[in-house]
Amino acid sequence: MGCGSNCCGTADFFGERIARRNLRKYRRGGPYGTTKRLLAALREAPGPKDTLLDVGGGVGVIAHELLAAGTSHAVIVDASPAFLAAAEEESERRLTSERLRLQLGDAVELRDDVPAADVVTLDKVVCCYVDMESLLAITASRARRLMALAYPRDDWWVRAMVAVGNRVLQLRGSAFRSYVHRNAAIEQALRRAGLTPRTIRRGPLWIVALFERPATA
Repeated sequence: MGCGSNCCGTADFFGERIARRNLRKYRRGGPYGTTKRLLAALREAPGPKDTLLDVGGGVGVIAHELLAAGTSHAVIVDASPAFLAAAEEESERRLTSERLRLQLGDAVELRDDVPAADVVTLDKVVCCYVDMESLLAITASRARRLMALAYPRDDWWVRAMVAVGNRVLQLRGSAFRSYVHRNAAIEQALRRAGLTPRTIRRGPLWIVALFERPATA
């Protein structure tokens, strides 16, 4: 099954069923998993967070939480129409539609239309993207102050789990694949973009990292 896009199979894999499930889970218990840890890291960081760019934002948990906390405007870029529809529904329920912009597509392909923001987030997005270098070069360049992301550890057991998952997807005829990029290469890509690590927290499977752009004199 050929596909030339980095978002190959995303819309089908992250479809209506998963979008509705994620939205229900969020409404019942609030942020969870890496999203909860990523938000905690952002809250600990001082300074303004007036604008947000959330790439691969799913049903919009990060945007909804930061808008509720005082962020003035947020943009979600996602390749799944079902996820963006769920994010829009929740935004309308929260009366924040005028402060949230939804953008369908691949952030790399949309590079000229991807805005800069005080905070840029990628929660479990790097692992969905084959061209990690391009993704991080573009998104990191948009981060005025902070960039927070969650990505898998590059240990053997994580690679084994992902390999099995990808094989199952292949057998089911899905074009979607997951990737485990070298953690050192991820950090190097962000450093090349002028960001430095503020906190890096390693769990059994996932790393939640917060990078910042040093203030200019």
